[in-house]
Amino acid sequence: MQTGLYVSLSSQIALDRRMATLADNVANSTTVGFRATEVKFNQVVSDQKNADVAFVSQGEEFLSTRNGGMTQTNGALDFAIKGDAWFQVETPAGATLTRDGRFTLTEAGELVTLNGYPVLDAGGGPIQIDGNAGPITLSADGQLNQNGRPVAALGIFEADLSGGFVRAGNSGIIPARAPQPILDRVDAGVMQGYVEESNVNAIGEMTQLIQVTRAFENIAALMRGSEDSMNEAVRTLGGSK
Repeated sequence: MQTGLYVSLSSQIALDRRMATLADNVANSTTVGFRATEVKFNQVVSDQKNADVAFVSQGEEFLSTRNGGMTQTNGALDFAIKGDAWFQVETPAGATLTRDGRFTLTEAGELVTLNGYPVLDAGGGPIQIDGNAGPITLSADGQLNQNGRPVAALGIFEADLSGGFVRAGNSGIIPARAPQPILDRVDAGVMQGYVEESNVNAIGEMTQLIQVTRAFENIAALMRGSEDSMNEAVRTLGGSK
């Protein structure tokens, strides 16, 4: 009886974690550059002798690699990444990866995010551009040009997230393993005058959230029923009335 309660409890812990990620995904369904969090669950088999009991693991989080839709803005400093890659910006939490390419220039000519964080080049340094030197155009590899001449280059990075990551702000992430600059890869590039929308399917996530919530409530009801049965058995066997 107690084993059943432990299995149910492990299921509730897993479902609670999934509800949290689904709620966060729904909340960020309109956040530019946001990538949805998914959770992978596995069975954990009890190591008790002569027992064949499988618990639910707490789950391993990973990011969905689906690209979000592209929205054309025609902004000279609006950039969107094609493929599985990231921009890198310097934040108070450290170097952070993001797919939110809505940038602007400061009076000093520093390329920054809407929050004022410096955008980094492939070497990890801030990008400086003379805003009065002519219109800024972008090459597919991230090279920034003025009057047909290169003046700077956006850093485009790839990240191995298998070691884990933490969220930073709305759409930023900080991977446990240091990201590496992409120098020559045909499946990753940058588009000018576009931004990438969130890759969250809000309707699908809401449907899952409802299903997970119902499953959580059903398990809670099952646990209450199991506890009542165990208490009744204890009273019966103990001779109490």
